[in-house]
Amino acid sequence: MTLLSSLAATPHRILDRYDALLVDLDGTVFRGGAPVDGARDGLSGRASVYVTNNASRSPQQVAEHLTSLGVEVEAADVLTSAQAACTLAASLLDSGEGAVQGTRPTAYVVGAGSFRGLATDAGFRVVDSADERPDVVLHGHSPENNWAVLSEAALAVRAGAVYVASNLDTTLPSERGLLIGNGSLVAAVVSATGVTPHSAGKPGPAMFEVAARHLGAERPLAVGDRLDTDIAGGIAAGMDTLCVLTGVSGHREILHTTWRPTWIAANLRDHLDGWTARQDGDTVIVESGATGDVDVMAAEALAVAAPLVWAADDRGEDLTVDAASGDSAATEALAAWR
Repeated sequence: MTLLSSLAATPHRILDRYDALLVDLDGTVFRGGAPVDGARDGLSGRASVYVTNNASRSPQQVAEHLTSLGVEVEAADVLTSAQAACTLAASLLDSGEGAVQGTRPTAYVVGAGSFRGLATDAGFRVVDSADERPDVVLHGHSPENNWAVLSEAALAVRAGAVYVASNLDTTLPSERGLLIGNGSLVAAVVSATGVTPHSAGKPGPAMFEVAARHLGAERPLAVGDRLDTDIAGGIAAGMDTLCVLTGVSGHREILHTTWRPTWIAANLRDHLDGWTARQDGDTVIVESGATGDVDVMAAEALAVAAPLVWAADDRGEDLTVDAASGDSAATEALAAWR
């Protein structure tokens, strides 16, 4: 891991600068059911809240999954976008959008059973049909979100229900690759109704702000694998960010992003010292330092090259990135970029 404005440092020294980690799950701590290498070691002993856009599991289920992977977590240290969606929906209705003041609001839930439970806990009466004229449609990810469920949501939205999505991630990382995410199915309802939902999850800042308050953190670090949610959300909340290359966003996307992380790392544990980059004309030349696993070398090469490319992008210049002549480690690292 490399701080983009200074020399390289070890993961533990860098993370120790922060009093809390606000950590994404899918693609950062695990992919599907498999743990991400280095995540447990990087998180061990650190104050953390797990901030996830995945609304398919309850906080308790998430905590149990993490514990099974060796990351000791309490349900109170998990904040899901389903929880955020319930809070947002209640706020919208309280402000006069939808429900009649003073009545118990009704909700049609597109998503997992745990989402229905959270909605009930939040004060909603959950209904099973658009014919019951729900005040709000809460839309979260679930493998059971089929045509019939989405059509019922569309009917409710067209009838005037407030539409709230837990998140708009178009893909969901898994050990097999990127699966269809909640945002892709939200797009079907939007296409059918012409109504754009309110979104409760990342990249909005609210989840990060709530998580930081939960820990009483003054110097939190937002950690994730996805630029357009984790990093954009951390930036929106005014926090430093760490992008790990274990999930959705790849090296080349990060190289030309407007959501620029404070830090870049292969994962939450591994790091190599001594990598440098310099500009030579219209080329950024990467020189290797300590060598090791190719994925870690690729991350170090990106971390030192990115600030130069970002600065050039801001000037309207187009730079290429290449390895120093004869530097086989740097050549191997750049070849591993995705």
